Amino acid sequence: MTFRLKRRAAPRAWTVPRKGTKWLKRPGPGPHAQDQSIPLLLVLRDVRRLASTAREARILVRTGAVRVDGKVAKDLDRGLGLMDTLSFAPPLDAHFRVIKDRRGKLALVAIPASEASVKLGRVRFKHTVPKGRVEVTLHDGRNLLVPASSPYRVGDSVKFGLPDQKVLEHLPLAPGALAYVSGGTHVGELARVDRVEVRNSSQPNLVHFKEGFSTIKEYVFVVGKTVPEVTLAEGAAR
Repeated sequence: MTFRLKRRAAPRAWTVPRKGTKWLKRPGPGPHAQDQSIPLLLVLRDVRRLASTAREARILVRTGAVRVDGKVAKDLDRGLGLMDTLSFAPPLDAHFRVIKDRRGKLALVAIPASEASVKLGRVRFKHTVPKGRVEVTLHDGRNLLVPASSPYRVGDSVKFGLPDQKVLEHLPLAPGALAYVSGGTHVGELARVDRVEVRNSSQPNLVHFKEGFSTIKEYVFVVGKTVPEVTLAEGAAR
């Protein structure tokens, strides 16, 4: 299995120059799809410029100074996707969250240290498991066990701690909820949910916003009730 791809074939969501070396690192199998994640190597070397070469990036990772979602990163192939947290130990002492900007590019936004210990996850699947419990699968492949009586539905969001995965808050996809648009024409925008249109056909369900536009349900990521629960833009730290 090859772990590189041609630069000209790199996903449009990557914030790397379109011209340069012929080959780029390919994200290894992980929590995010290839076209929705960017390898840790490219983040350290090409985005943050903390390393000049892959060798320097490998040395940095081996020191244990880099953490992804609260855990020490050991693999430069690890793909970083939407809502992942990236932390650097002192002397860098910096923390970032992966978001999508208005161009649909995966970008890093600076966050306070206290916020690096929490993350938002969008519920993709919900199913029952033995002993009458319910398990929800989030957009990053993470599985969380919740009480059977919990009102979780596909499209809702969960705020949980890192790395213990303790559920802190349930953010339902309901009228009035504050949502972040993760795809389509309005990618990167915050909007207030007006209503959810369920279509009894092969077409995807739609979410209509009070701002006057709509998008498919898959692109809607609930981030809060009145204000975002996490920082999603520069200078907007909570």
